[in-house]
Amino acid sequence: MLEVTPMAAEVINELTSQSAATNDGVGLRFALAAEQNSQAALELSLSEAVDGDQVVTADAGAKVIMEPAAAQYLDDKVLDVREDSEGNPAFAIARQDQPT
Repeated sequence: MLEVTPMAAEVINELTSQSAATNDGVGLRFALAAEQNSQAALELSLSEAVDGDQVVTADAGAKVIMEPAAAQYLDDKVLDVREDSEGNPAFAIARQDQPT
């Protein structure tokens, strides 16, 4: 299952609190777009879960919503936040550490 770091949860909570939506069901939603050059392309949006979506509730109530194909792709991943080249927070996805 997708792991969400505390920093990612904090950024998700900031984004959802700034959105026009006032519903507590709003979270960061991942959808798998068409694959490009054999790389999965993920689309991000702020929305509520729909039937079939998988929801991960992280620290402080941050919600990550994944449509089924995205949930399968993200099953062994970690969602984190790193600074981009301009110092702004950017989501980063990495493989979870495998037990040895």
